[in-house]
This record gives sequence, C-alpha cells and structure tokens, in this order.
Amino acid sequence: MQASWFVDAEQLRQSSLRRSFLSRAAIGVGSLALGSLLRGDQVRAMDGAAAAATEGVVRSLHYRPTCKRVIHLCMAGGASHLETLDYKPKLAQLDGQPMPKSFTQGQQIAQLQGQRDQLKCLGPQHAFRRHGQSGIEVSSILPHTAQIADDICVIRSMHTDQINHDPAHTLMNTGTSISGRPSMGSWLLYGLGSETDNLPGYVVLTSVGGGQSQPIASRQWHSGFLPSRFQGVEFRSQGDPVLYVNNPPGVGLEQQQRLIRSIQALNEIGSDTFQDPEIRTRIAQYELAFKMQTSVPELMDVSDEPQHILDMYGTQGGDGSFASNCLLARRLAERGVRFIQLYHRGWDHHGGVKKGTQTTAKLVDQGTAALMRDLKQRGMLDDTLVIWGGEFGRTPMAQGSGRDHHIKGFSIWMAGGGIRPGLTYGATDELGYEAIERPVHVNDLHATMLRLLGIDHERLTYRFQGRDFRLTDVGGHVLQSIIG
Repeated sequence: MQASWFVDAEQLRQSSLRRSFLSRAAIGVGSLALGSLLRGDQVRAMDGAAAAATEGVVRSLHYRPTCKRVIHLCMAGGASHLETLDYKPKLAQLDGQPMPKSFTQGQQIAQLQGQRDQLKCLGPQHAFRRHGQSGIEVSSILPHTAQIADDICVIRSMHTDQINHDPAHTLMNTGTSISGRPSMGSWLLYGLGSETDNLPGYVVLTSVGGGQSQPIASRQWHSGFLPSRFQGVEFRSQGDPVLYVNNPPGVGLEQQQRLIRSIQALNEIGSDTFQDPEIRTRIAQYELAFKMQTSVPELMDVSDEPQHILDMYGTQGGDGSFASNCLLARRLAERGVRFIQLYHRGWDHHGGVKKGTQTTAKLVDQGTAALMRDLKQRGMLDDTLVIWGGEFGRTPMAQGSGRDHHIKGFSIWMAGGGIRPGLTYGATDELGYEAIERPVHVNDLHATMLRLLGIDHERLTYRFQGRDFRLTDVGGHVLQSIIG
C-alpha cells in the first residue's frame, strides 16, 4: 500500500513560491539592504561548512601531519597525579605535617580555602616503581599502564585556570572557560573533515565508577558557533548506542528511503529560499542518520573480535564499562572517525583517596593499555594520537582522607601520532604543588595536538561576531621537544 504522506517535490516548490511571493516582495528594498550586509558572511559560512563536511576547510595542511585522528581518554573528576604519575618522596616525608605556607600563601584553593591554617601534607598513597627502558615512574595502581611506559610521554607540568569541574572541563575541551565556544573535536572536524561518511566524525562515550561521578554536560562536545554538523555525537555505552537507530516494525528500507527523499526535498526548498546554513546541516544529518542504521549495528557487533582481543581488554563488549568503550574506540578509529572522546566519570576523591584511586584505576587501566597495544599491533598507533588525563589534579594537602581540586600542577600522558615515546616532560616542585619546569597550559596541549595533525593553531580560525576565533584563543605554544 502506498503511503499518502509522500509528496511531490515540484508541487511543494511551486506552492512555496506562490505562498512566499507577496511576503518577499513586500519586504522590498529593505531586504536587499539587509541582505547586502548579512548574506556574504552567511554564504561564506555555508561554503565553509560544505567543504568541511568532506575534506575540511584546511585544503592544504600547514605542516606534514604525523597523525590522522585523536582518542582522548578523559579521566573526569581530576585524577590525582600524586597517586598515578608523579611520585614525590619529599611529600611522603612530610606526611601528616603542616603544609609549608610558602606554597599556599595567596594561592587559589577550592574547598580547603577556609582551612588554610590547618593544612597538612598527605603523602603519596601508593608505591611507585620505574618501568621499561625509559625508567618512567608509574604508580602500583596502574600495572597495565606501567607495561606500556616505553610507548607514552608523561607530561608532569600541566596547569589550568579553572578550579571547579565544569569550567575546567570547558577549558580542557574548548580552550577557554567561556561557555558556548566550539569543542576541540568540532574544530578538528571543521578543519580536516571526516574520513567516514556513514558515522559521525566526532563520537563521545561515557562510563562511571570508582568515585564521585561528576555530571558531564553535552555542551562539552558541542560545536558552539561552528555549524552544528561539527558537534560530537554521544553513543550510549549499553543497549542501542543511538536511540531509534532501527526502523519500527512494518517500516522497510525502501519506505525509509522514500521518506528521507521527501524530507530532503522540503529542506532543499528551505535552503534555496532562506540561505540558512543550518538547513544544509539538517540535510546532511538526515543522510548520515540513514547510513547509521546500517553502520552502527555493525560497529557494535563485536562477535567478529577474536577471544584473545576481548580478553586483552577484559570485556565481552556492550557492558557499559570503560574497557568496552576502549574497544569501541579502536573500532571507531578503524572506520575513519576523526575524534573519539571517552569520559570515565569516577576520579573525584575528596575523601578516601587511597582506596578510591585504586578502585577507579582498576576500572580504566587494563582497557587503556589494551587500546594502546591494539592500535600498535594493527599499525594504527603511528597515526593515532592518544591523550590520557583529567581536567586538573589534586592537592598535596589532605582534605580529610582525600584531596581537593588542584590547578597549579598535574600530569597527563600522550602517545602515538608523532609523540616521542618513553619521555618525561616537565616537573612540579618537590611537593607536587606547582609546575616549575617547562609548564604546559591547556592551550599548549591543543596547539601541539593541532601541530601533529598538520595544522598551525593560529591559522585555523572562524569569524564570528566580527572576530576571528581559534581553539587556542589568544595563547598556545607547540611543545616541539615532545614531537619525534
């Protein structure tokens, strides 16, 4: 039976023209004047969006790229560098003693600010050992990461500007604490485009466990003022990754195709009439959604993975764990997804930091190392940049049995994609309070990431409200010495 709601595109076009003639004519000369002011920027935005949907607006890369894609393993909540990647023997010696005021005098502190006179040192809660030929010190709670020490570059001198979770995540994702700016994944899509046409170019997965699960707002992967086609798409970690990806009972592929064609015809009319770049985005997203009805189920079906691979990750897939998400990250990377972001919301340990970090680390450690090994054995680590770390670190001062938020110094690691392996870069002071040797700001991290992708961070810009914006805002320096 033929569905009556399928329409003829030409009839719609003629009807639209008849209905809109008088209203458009009545606007007259005023519309022409306004159009002369607005249409140029609008059309340029449409042209840029259309280009970036395939190959990106950076038609000729500024540098020879060493990577094609990025996997960001975000330890949301603020992983303690003092329990993971930055051992401080002096802090261990001062455990339980008053924190020297010379470190904290006049400094920004989060929840401990009312206790400045009672601040006490809290020594590292876990043992550290040197690993690999590089001799990188790694905590005992990360035994799997320790085994890949020679493949990673640990940056121990990170610092940021925001001391609370949401603005710190905003800064880590967008280069500024001002909400509404494009995320780094959106900037990459805009600049480089996507290598897949049947999956989103920017995918986000989340998991929880081990500590207080700080909420993560979807604006952390939003496109901001860039066209909305560049925003990240969150896949659910359990069940259907995308709601309504399957057709309802009684609706076949042919019917779905006819419906999409009809909707696209309406959108084409709107695009021709209003010259709105968001309509062009809507057209592209309908097409992508239709393709995802085939590509997403195939992506999530891990029955083709050998058992030894599943064992390496420590998951059978589809269980919502960080390990399962790591396996999906590799599958997404294989299929051309440009930017993959995995949040594990379990690193906020204001109390019970010893047991809490151990529990959380156990949830992420095996999957992280398995992802690295899997990429390496498939020859993909060479052109995949992996970043591991949180939005800030934790204080050397005790907060009961835990640690408070800390922005003056913390650790992350980077690997693959042109990063020199087996390297330790920068350092904090003897108590792990402040980055004192080769400090690295979040903007520097972004500048380096773009450089590895072949982009000059100062030249990837988007004009908005009369100003050229970029991911690194008004800062950013490339860390040349960690690039191999």
